[in-house]
Amino acid sequence: MRLQFVLAEIGSGLRRNLSMVVSVILVTFVSLTFVGAAGMLQLQINQMKGYWYDKVQVAIFLCSDGSTAAGCATGPVTPEQQDNLGKLLESPAVAQYVNDFQFESKDDAYKHFKEQFSNSPIVDSVTPDQLPASFRINMKDPEKYQIISETFSSQAGVETVIDQRQLLERLFSVMNAASLVAVSVAGVMIVCAILLIATTIRLSAFSRRRETGIMRLVGASKIVIQLPFILEGVIAAVIGAGLASGTLWAVAHFFLGGYLSQQYPDTAFISAAQTLILAPALIGLGVLLAGVSSLLTLRRYLRV
Repeated sequence: MRLQFVLAEIGSGLRRNLSMVVSVILVTFVSLTFVGAAGMLQLQINQMKGYWYDKVQVAIFLCSDGSTAAGCATGPVTPEQQDNLGKLLESPAVAQYVNDFQFESKDDAYKHFKEQFSNSPIVDSVTPDQLPASFRINMKDPEKYQIISETFSSQAGVETVIDQRQLLERLFSVMNAASLVAVSVAGVMIVCAILLIATTIRLSAFSRRRETGIMRLVGASKIVIQLPFILEGVIAAVIGAGLASGTLWAVAHFFLGGYLSQQYPDTAFISAAQTLILAPALIGLGVLLAGVSSLLTLRRYLRV
């Protein structure tokens, strides 16, 4: 009997304040979408780190015409210097940190450059002589990059040593900043959601003040009086969280897994299934916001 009464009160409250309930759903949806977007960015960053850190290389660029580095004071790298660098890479002191390496000539570098910038007009203004030859090293442990840098930076014929991971760190820093922006916007929207939920519950309690007064007179418990109002806010928040979860899944499935994965086949994107792990957190956050906001509002305005 009490369950039927609570359900009837919930339905009545949702009908009476339909516009406010829809507002709560939309604001909760937007705020939790931003929270989920921040979570998706972190998942994507971790995915890319795990994928690219195993593929990044340490590049030892050799001296060429016009090089101004200290190791290039004698001019372009000589065949003898190049052989010495190759032998040093094969030496026991260095080989223990190296998985494998390959030499990239100027012509090879120019070929890769044309492939990478095939749609850019800059290709027509670059010649093979302008690109340095290099040794491309795959590390056993990318964290040991500094050892290679210290060993080869002072060698004759070496212009510079570059860890490609440093370039990726810049990208990840930008993505982390975007994640923080999403969290900040989500925080503002969550405050809006809390205020809207509180307003909705307050209006619902005001419109049913006569019924709640009668319930108090007949000895109804606090939980029976408060539960319909709390569940109204929770239902609206759960619907908003469900919409946010569905939106994130759609973005991962159709945009990341569909469009971007075809445009950038060498990049590891998160799958739609991975975004589903965010759904329980979003729904739980929505329930928490609605429950706490509703309870605090009821204690103030119902005084039960």
